[in-house]
Amino acid sequence: MAPPEVLMVGTGEYTTGFVGGGASKSDKKVGVVGLTLFDLRRRRKVGKLSMVGVSGDKFPAIREHLQKNISEAYNGLDVTFDEYPKEGKRDPEAYKAAIDALPKGSAITIFTPDTTHYPIALYAIERGIHVLVTKPAVKLLEHHQQLLQAAQKHNVFVYVEHHKRYDPAYADARFRAQKLGDFNYFYSYMSQPKSQLETFKAWAGKDSDISYYLNSHHVDINESMIPDFKPVRVMASGARGIATELGCVEGTEDTITLLVDWVKKEDPSKRATGVYTAGWAAPQKAGVHSNQYFHYMASRGEIRVNQAKRGYDVTDDDTGLLWYNPFYMKYAPDEEGNFAGQTGYGYISFEKFIDAVTNLNAGTITLDKLDQRPLPTLKNTIATTAILEAGRRSLDENRPIEIVQDDGHWSLK
Repeated sequence: MAPPEVLMVGTGEYTTGFVGGGASKSDKKVGVVGLTLFDLRRRRKVGKLSMVGVSGDKFPAIREHLQKNISEAYNGLDVTFDEYPKEGKRDPEAYKAAIDALPKGSAITIFTPDTTHYPIALYAIERGIHVLVTKPAVKLLEHHQQLLQAAQKHNVFVYVEHHKRYDPAYADARFRAQKLGDFNYFYSYMSQPKSQLETFKAWAGKDSDISYYLNSHHVDINESMIPDFKPVRVMASGARGIATELGCVEGTEDTITLLVDWVKKEDPSKRATGVYTAGWAAPQKAGVHSNQYFHYMASRGEIRVNQAKRGYDVTDDDTGLLWYNPFYMKYAPDEEGNFAGQTGYGYISFEKFIDAVTNLNAGTITLDKLDQRPLPTLKNTIATTAILEAGRRSLDENRPIEIVQDDGHWSLK
């Protein structure tokens, strides 16, 4: 069976590393999605590649960027792809023509503003196309459940790109947590510098917020560690002032904290607390692009993980002291000049998806079996979407939001 064709939906920082007319100033200067898929094609795990954005006029510059910063950097790695729409055209719904051009059983990756995830994913699912969508999967709990129903109906695999599940320390912590007794307390913090407010100014505070963008990481990690607990109540608090001074719309939160009550499914007398904080107003020269750590406490032990600095720092005259994260994406080539980042957890996240799609197409695995694995499938991430939407509603309505499960259906009130 031929490897699946893949369409990349979204042409920005995460896909190409191309932002505002040049390479991103973040730690993703050559992107993640495109580079990973180009290498997976080299390894014959994927077939034909395509890319879709809103404006076709961006593609000449994107191709030049990819040729210079990927192909020439990695031994002539093939960076060719078909583009939608063509140069000279602008079409916010170009993704439809791009998806229509795919054979059934192909796949798409969605790295677009949060509000667009649902319509793009649903369009693909209904045409028999597998979907990898960046976190958050969707903004609304009801949309999450509708996608899950559609995916089951069409036998399509939908995977949420929660790459922190494959961070070696986080993955090991999840395993060890199973032996520490009942969940009791979780605290997490994740932040990025104020430059991200410039990168995401088009949607920051308008279409989505920093909790959807960053808290989604640790909420998912916590959810994956405690399958015997369920969230029942969310109260959110937001700090403001910095983002608006930098030109974001009025009301944009700089930092959002979610306070979540969890109860044990089989014994509601046992309750736990989750506190998840995320911000994008950290100092510009903090040395790390993403501060990230958590503390997990259970009835028989606790776990602390700080993955911001990782014991690896580089100092130079231009930028000062920096802590790099090659464990996520390792951009240094191997001794032959080829891309050598296959062990990075950012890369692994995509390869897991492609392998699942290939096996599902071949009939060697089922959607139910995939849901039984610790993969970030739609079924395995529904609590995360419930918490994130409840947090947004808590901020907007200035009250706690209850999470209710009734005969398999989730709702907020």
